[in-house]
Amino acid sequence: MLHEWIPRELAFLDAHVPTLFLAFLLAAVAIWLLDKWLAAWNIYDLVWYPALLRVALFFGLFSVFGLMVY
Repeated sequence: MLHEWIPRELAFLDAHVPTLFLAFLLAAVAIWLLDKWLAAWNIYDLVWYPALLRVALFFGLFSVFGLMVY
């Protein structure tokens, strides 16, 4: 499994940060790229509230990355 070789904490600039912080950063970058792609294809014109879609996509992606860690 993936979670067997991922440590629970990482040393980042002499501070221990949880691995979920990296999952958060990865989800933020992925959602930024996905947002650019969705905006280029005018997908946001088809939804009722684009900001709610962005938040839902971020939390869904962050949850998937978090479940990969734990």
